[in-house]
Amino acid sequence: MNVSYWYYSYKISSRSSSLFSVRKSNIKEIIPDISLVKNQFSKLSSNPSNRIWTVKPVGRFGNQIGQYATLYSLAKLNGHPAYITPRMHETLSKLFKINLPMISEEVYNRIKWRNYPIKNWMCPEYKNISGQYVKLVGVPCSWTFHHHIWEEIHREFTFHDFVKEEANTYLSKVKGERENVTFVGVHVRRGDYVAIMPKRWKGVLADKGYLQKAMDYFRNKYENPLFIVTSNGMDWCKENINNSLGDVHLAGDGNEAFPSRDFALLTHCNHSIITIGTFGIWVAYIVRGETVYLSNYLLPNSPYFRFFKYETSYLPEWIGIPANLSSLLKKTT
Repeated sequence: MNVSYWYYSYKISSRSSSLFSVRKSNIKEIIPDISLVKNQFSKLSSNPSNRIWTVKPVGRFGNQIGQYATLYSLAKLNGHPAYITPRMHETLSKLFKINLPMISEEVYNRIKWRNYPIKNWMCPEYKNISGQYVKLVGVPCSWTFHHHIWEEIHREFTFHDFVKEEANTYLSKVKGERENVTFVGVHVRRGDYVAIMPKRWKGVLADKGYLQKAMDYFRNKYENPLFIVTSNGMDWCKENINNSLGDVHLAGDGNEAFPSRDFALLTHCNHSIITIGTFGIWVAYIVRGETVYLSNYLLPNSPYFRFFKYETSYLPEWIGIPANLSSLLKKTT
């Protein structure tokens, strides 16, 4: 198994514009007129310029990408300006040329927001959301919010030039002397999900068999595929991913403190293999190549279905491979 640690890590100290820092001059901070934070807003409500929409940042990198995209889509649909918080800007600006302006922390904390819960799929009522100061709340990750403006959403997640340069340089080094290489990004979600999925959500993670089938799909279709694997369980990947053909490259050390570096690498591949979680889904959304995903990984009575649907998370053209639920079925019987 070829193991190579993501080379961004040793560049952090040598580049002022590294993957993990963004110059403050690039930040667009919006501080609305202080009248916007008064207790009574009724006299301002008729003026669209005095409306502010935002989203509560929850979770880590993949979750916040989905929250940003949903805020952009729903604010545009309802004809209101959208602003992001400093926390979300800090998370996403490490990779992307963020366009939405940032509201100051002081104003954000003083405004009386209307918290508006969002499900993980587009609902008819979201086309007419009322309120002057609306804060979307939830962890949406669904193509149903964005399918009508996909090109705009992809432009919102435009990488910094140095990110593209470093990712492409890395892939070029991995490629070596190989010709006609097709890069397939593989994201293997493990970490805390190893315990959470079977115990709380009555589901399973991707296993050795799924990854073998997914990789064989690309091996059978493309002449010279090269699989770029990232994971927060890299030791498991070393033991369970078959590299007898020498076409698997383990990238990174699974350090969850800097997930953006794995995201940058995966999204510069041609196609995607994903397991579970918003991180992998957004990798595939941005790549827009062929995607193989783990399907049917939850028991029918899983409480996860309260806020998740396979059909609204995975695009219809993606290729689903059913998970092996035998470990859960044995326990239930």
